Amino acid sequence: MSSKLSRLIIGVFIGVFLGGGLFSSGWVLRAAIVDGRVSIPGLILPGIETAPPMELGPGEAPTLELESLFTPFWEAWNLVHEDFVNQPLDDLELMRGAIRGMMGALDDPHSTYMDPEQFRQSNMPLQGGYEGIGAWVDPDGEYLIIVSPMPGSPAEEAGLEPGDQVIAIDGDDMTGIDGSLVIRRILGPAGTTVRLTILREDEFEPFDVDIVRARITLPSLESRMLEENIAYIHLFNFGARATIDLRQALRDLLAEDPIGLIFDLRGNAGGYLSTSIDVASEFIAEGVIVIERFGDGTEQVYEANGDGLATEIPLVVLIDGGSASGSEIVAGAIQDHRRGPLVGETSFGKGSVQTWTPLSNEQGAVRVTIAQWFTPNDRLIHQTGLDPDVEVEFTEEDFENERDPQLEAAIRALMAPQ
Repeated sequence: MSSKLSRLIIGVFIGVFLGGGLFSSGWVLRAAIVDGRVSIPGLILPGIETAPPMELGPGEAPTLELESLFTPFWEAWNLVHEDFVNQPLDDLELMRGAIRGMMGALDDPHSTYMDPEQFRQSNMPLQGGYEGIGAWVDPDGEYLIIVSPMPGSPAEEAGLEPGDQVIAIDGDDMTGIDGSLVIRRILGPAGTTVRLTILREDEFEPFDVDIVRARITLPSLESRMLEENIAYIHLFNFGARATIDLRQALRDLLAEDPIGLIFDLRGNAGGYLSTSIDVASEFIAEGVIVIERFGDGTEQVYEANGDGLATEIPLVVLIDGGSASGSEIVAGAIQDHRRGPLVGETSFGKGSVQTWTPLSNEQGAVRVTIAQWFTPNDRLIHQTGLDPDVEVEFTEEDFENERDPQLEAAIRALMAPQ
């Protein structure tokens, strides 16, 4: 409960987006196109002259082992075509079902398949711009999960809480529906109403919540000087403007000659990888920021860019359960470089890389996890999260009394004798 409540008071940008579409709840986005497909040539199927030709990677030749591996699949294919009671079968749906089964066998909620219609919808421009209910979400579970409603948003006013699962929209069951498509069902023109059926951990039965959509407009950050002569910056996202806005905020605040800086990443669920590197580089003068490790054992090491504005000022970073992906890259680097302590609660634990790759003949697309992130000290981020150096809970009583014990602890850490 404390982790949930701490995220309720944090200003966040709408990520995957119940209002915007650029960010993916804890994803750090990177562009990649993967070429190469596999098929087995010359197999005869009922109703089909041959199986789709199997294209192999550069320099590869078909192998008996691969043909042998797929023999049971084609046996099963023949059996259902010969014996299943309801004929004729839809071979296209069988093919798509096989792909779904393969993706499910990876046992990775982030690796999925979209059929052509789902993929088309996922690439449609978002109607109405930033219009939705105002919440960070995690699209990669069995159901869409609310990570953090935005303060003052329709989602918060309707009483949504971190951890709420959206199991139906306007009465339609969302079981098995890709999270990105669930998001698009929630998006809509400002002033219209969407009914969410919510499953909450501490409730016995699901319940309906009617939410009137609104236009969501937020800056990338807020900044101010605290009474203790401490600079404070709360970064809401790692979007396209985050680096520019952060550098301007740092210039303005550092001109006030503060004794220290509190960098608030609570409720920040991520954004662009390049922005994460740039943001971390504002506080770390040199060295590794994050390591991206691929399935074939290769890795990409990202280092500080060397032009940071705040590499010397005493620093404290605030994190909580809503701090994910890009936030964890930055916080992990700061922690490993001993640049400053982390204060708050354990972060979300999203440190993997996904790519969407369109399939041939406009048959949809697959999203595959291709890499994981590690901190400079080689700590795994994914499904682990970052533990704060100073753990501070945020209770329901704190929330009701408009008190922020995590911020108070960060101030004490900066004011303590060095």
